[in-house]
Amino acid sequence: MARQPLSAIFGYLAAMLPIFLVALAAGSGPIDPARLSDAVKTLASDAFEGRAPGSPSEEKTVGYLIERFKQLGLVPAGEHGDWPQTVPLVHTQIQPGATITVEIGAAKRVLVEYEDVYLTTVQPVAHARLASLPIVFVGYGVAAPERQWDDYKGVDLHGKIALYLVNDPDFEAQPGERVAGTFGGRAMTYYGRWTYKYEEAARRGAAAAIIVHETPGAGYGWVTVAAPHGENFDIAGAPSRVPVQGWLQRQDAVELFQKAGLDFEALKAKARDASFHPIELPGVRLSADLPVAHSLVQSRNVLAKIPGASRLEESVMFSAHWDAYGIAPGATGADKIRRGAADDAIGVAGLFEIARAFKDAPKPPARSVLFGVWTAEERGLLGSEYFGAHPTVSLPKMAANYTMDILQTAGPARDVVLVGAGQNSLEQGLARAAAAQGRPITPDARPERGLFYRADHFSLARRGVPVLLLMGIGGGADLVDGGRSAGDKWVSDYTAHCYHQTCDSWSAAWDLRGAAQDVELLYRAGSEIANSKDWPVWNEGSEFKALREKSAGER
Repeated sequence: MARQPLSAIFGYLAAMLPIFLVALAAGSGPIDPARLSDAVKTLASDAFEGRAPGSPSEEKTVGYLIERFKQLGLVPAGEHGDWPQTVPLVHTQIQPGATITVEIGAAKRVLVEYEDVYLTTVQPVAHARLASLPIVFVGYGVAAPERQWDDYKGVDLHGKIALYLVNDPDFEAQPGERVAGTFGGRAMTYYGRWTYKYEEAARRGAAAAIIVHETPGAGYGWVTVAAPHGENFDIAGAPSRVPVQGWLQRQDAVELFQKAGLDFEALKAKARDASFHPIELPGVRLSADLPVAHSLVQSRNVLAKIPGASRLEESVMFSAHWDAYGIAPGATGADKIRRGAADDAIGVAGLFEIARAFKDAPKPPARSVLFGVWTAEERGLLGSEYFGAHPTVSLPKMAANYTMDILQTAGPARDVVLVGAGQNSLEQGLARAAAAQGRPITPDARPERGLFYRADHFSLARRGVPVLLLMGIGGGADLVDGGRSAGDKWVSDYTAHCYHQTCDSWSAAWDLRGAAQDVELLYRAGSEIANSKDWPVWNEGSEFKALREKSAGER
């Protein structure tokens, strides 16, 4: 073998140093990839049947969580000095035999549920019906006075179906359009979320709210939209909801507009201007009869804590969700269970490891450290939302919430992908912890998907608590083995094939060293806050800053 010059050797060592640091950090901290794997293997096993809220597997799941926290030496933080917090949910399930018909003049067309359209309800009724109602296209359906934007222009939606575009008005803004930047550019605001559109439709008295599905704007394909297969949950006693809600395939919407004498793409372009006015589709009416089974379900969050040594009433929270999608309706073959291994058994496993790290530390934290394991995240962040409305601790005195939801399983990474970058000062602590691992922070590569509004931390952010989310599908990490392209491939493969599907299963081939890196980051950053007197703050321009400032007197 030929001898290499010293300059080449030093150059090679310099190039490899970041990789050595990443590998060292992944294996030297308190977070054990093998223990992460073991916990996921259990939670995603057949015995837990996909951990659906209200199913027989919920009892087993909750019991397992409580037992693990007991073994780790934590104490209850739920209701009445116990571990659980009861979350009353209304459970609805669309039954076979749904009929959905569009009338255009004298012509009629049957829309096939789950294929052309996806209509559901969260109301506890025997039938959800729409009786030949007109359809009003309301653009993006945004009412944002602080941005001088109102898509409704006073149009009465009572007795009508509101048809929405997905995302928000400047998602597809073209160069020179006035809207550009009004709603954060391609970074989705809450106005782009389907939850906001349904909420606004209910406030305006619409009989139904239907969103035109386009994969780029939604951030996921039709298979994800239809995955619940007509099943819904809602918090019992929640504010009034729109009677029927759902999605329409883009190609069906284009055809519908065309037959009504309208140009879908031209109207999309008009909807990107603040002067847009709602348009009732001429001669078009929609009828639906959806048989509904409904029941009241008493589901549960699980809450544990390590009491603070000196500031007991102040807290730092770590959280993940325990629920997945259960048994796939109508599935055939041996594999019918949507196990939710990456989403989010791995986040729950991370909570166990963070709890272990705190308990193994030389002394207890100054502030109390809470662990929230939420129910019904997949059904609209319901468990965390219920906790936000009925907290078992003081939210004004909660210094931070760190949430894990879908950590990547493809090995150690050279960077940390952060969803919602630029929101608050917690990112500074994360950056310090990441620097200790030899890793920089990389913002979410596709903020248009609105991931910041799609995980449980949002339920606390909307109450002013500073939050930070690690989510492996926020963008492809720069993997030690394969670089950014390998990270992007992991994200695309997972979201296209396994997200909310039966293939989201534990695998012995997983490399959880990267997940362990990320869990350790949150432990290090959270430990810093738990042992300080600092109160993290929202950055200027964040929609949550004013909410936090209102409770300043309580800290």
